[in-house]
Amino acid sequence: MSSLETLVVLLIVAPILLSLAPIALGLRYDRVGWPVATITTAGLFAAVLALASDVFVAEGTNREVARIHVLGNFEAPMGIELVADPLSTLIALLITGTAFGVLLHTRTNGPRGNTFYTAYLLLVGGLLGITLTGDVFNLFVFLEITSLATYALVASGDGPESAVAALKYLILGTVAASLYLMGVGLLFMGTGTLNMADLAATIPTLESQNVTLARAGLAFIVIGFAVKVAQWPLHSWQPDAYQHAPDGVTPVIAALVSTASAYALGRVLFGVYGPEFVASTPNASTVVVTIGCLSVVAGSTLAVIQRDVMRLLAYSSVSQFGLIVAAYGVLTDQALSGALIHLVGHGLTKAGLFVAVGWIAIAHGARTVDEYAGLAGRQPFVAGAMAVLLLSLVGIPPSVGFVGKWYIALGAVEAQAWPVAAVILFSTMLTLAYVARLLETMYVTPPLDSAAEPAYDTPAATDGGHSSSSIATRKSVPLGTLTVLVLAAVLAVALGFAGELFVDVLEPFLESVLEVSS
Repeated sequence: MSSLETLVVLLIVAPILLSLAPIALGLRYDRVGWPVATITTAGLFAAVLALASDVFVAEGTNREVARIHVLGNFEAPMGIELVADPLSTLIALLITGTAFGVLLHTRTNGPRGNTFYTAYLLLVGGLLGITLTGDVFNLFVFLEITSLATYALVASGDGPESAVAALKYLILGTVAASLYLMGVGLLFMGTGTLNMADLAATIPTLESQNVTLARAGLAFIVIGFAVKVAQWPLHSWQPDAYQHAPDGVTPVIAALVSTASAYALGRVLFGVYGPEFVASTPNASTVVVTIGCLSVVAGSTLAVIQRDVMRLLAYSSVSQFGLIVAAYGVLTDQALSGALIHLVGHGLTKAGLFVAVGWIAIAHGARTVDEYAGLAGRQPFVAGAMAVLLLSLVGIPPSVGFVGKWYIALGAVEAQAWPVAAVILFSTMLTLAYVARLLETMYVTPPLDSAAEPAYDTPAATDGGHSSSSIATRKSVPLGTLTVLVLAAVLAVALGFAGELFVDVLEPFLESVLEVSS
């Protein structure tokens, strides 16, 4: 066993085991959670960078691209595998980098309780498990670890609204997990295996009766993930969770939780079932495209009418993930490349936006679009970073948001999936509408009368609660928060220039895992 294969295991085991450290050390030391979590996530990010350098360098050589670790040396179909290929490694980079960056933000903006950082590390471990697992049942296990940690983080906010939001998320998340597990059960009945690679080899050889079981399993899995990815009309948990979670929590939830679920849906659809099976299943592709297109239209429309900025961005996520799901249903390599690029770009963009929105809420008490009046004059760096990220959300070149949408549109035209091409244009116009409204408020509208609002020299709540002060009052941006915002904005543009590099990185995944001809 190579050291890099061992590293794949440690990426999952380390954060889950170390999640106990903040509580254990907290019995003797106060506020030990943040340094433990920061050191852990920094180490995870460095480990993924080392893994990525090996996986990506393998391209163009004669050796295997993926790093596969077989737990306990039990080979498939009974054994459990962990797989680091170009796509899973790319998502792992997004997860660990975002998790580390958000901790720089929470250092001064809270929450600060040790129990928060226990849940935080558990969430990171679950997300990495979703990303690296090569087994559909263990995918369910890691989905549940992620969900339990997320429920706790959402519920840690002040007030009954956080508890209600967490309860709604719990109920819908449990339903989604149950549907997914039923789908896995049907798939196991038809194939006798749970290993993703073994499933991919077995499904094309199934007899008619077992094909029916596999197709029924596909239906349950898609519906379960539709809830996890917050697709309309199964999206109702997401806006409440984003709005009522502590302001230091929302960035990591918004950037990673649904992103990991959307990645898992793509992995199961193409890495397990394969595009040929999905295409041959009556109406399967049509249903996936319809779910995605409806979510794009509904999410964009609902975002336009929102006054609360966090809810606006939450409904925006419904729309953006709908675009990714619709691209999955198109079943072309161009659309799939665009979906995966958009998945990474959206995670990065939403991480930066929710860090900015969370800090503004904590420092200024501004939560509605109208309360952002005069932001650019008082917080030029925050407003500038937000402007770049919002324009990436629209898909303005040369941002990464443009690259993802462009490839999806090319794939839709190639497949003559005109509804997908139409909703891309429609959603872009609606996204421009609410982004322009927010930018106009920040840059053109004069600030509200500071005398009409209570003001505080420092944030009134650093544990994730809500504070209130006038946005007309200049406040210094913490270095950690500013660093995260600037990096997110720079990367959103830099990755936009790296569209061909993205496709080159994903090509082995598209060819060997998804078996899509390039």
